[in-house]
Amino acid sequence: MIDPIFAIFLIQRVEGATLISIGFLATIYWIIKALLQIPISLVLDKTDGEIDDFYAIIFGLMVIGVSAFSLMLVTEMWQVYLVQFIKAIGFSLYVPAWSAVFSRHLDRGHATFDWAVQNSTVGLGIGLAGAIGGSIASIFGFKVLFLFIGLLALGSAAVLLFVPDVILPRKTTTEPQIIKQIKTGLK
Repeated sequence: MIDPIFAIFLIQRVEGATLISIGFLATIYWIIKALLQIPISLVLDKTDGEIDDFYAIIFGLMVIGVSAFSLMLVTEMWQVYLVQFIKAIGFSLYVPAWSAVFSRHLDRGHATFDWAVQNSTVGLGIGLAGAIGGSIASIFGFKVLFLFIGLLALGSAAVLLFVPDVILPRKTTTEPQIIKQIKTGLK
């Protein structure tokens, strides 16, 4: 919800924001995320099972939420750089852990379909989030948008804590199973 309008927020509200500094924010995020994901994934791979991935997802969402809340307080570019760094840490934890969990639960013979559904839902979500984020910022202001995004990230982490069986289901079979609703449509 932030990315499509982030540059407008920075130019309007943060002292010292320029097009160059906005470009460096993207650089900071992507380089830090790229560098941290590798060692984080190696650490996560050392433990069998999904419990470490589960907690990495939750902790990553919490860090992402804190970074969104932090944007409500920034007034200078160095603060925004720090928030981008923190956001990159959060996504460095979240992305490899989520990818690992998702990969372990791919349905045999339908991996391409599973990944397509995952990527399509992410794409649809990003598309809708851009419109919703722009609307919230336009109507209620950026602080309300950042508060909403932070609450959404922390709420997502809380949901996972209260329903761990969503990611950590009890083993009932040795073969991955297609959920009943999709299985009928794929035959």
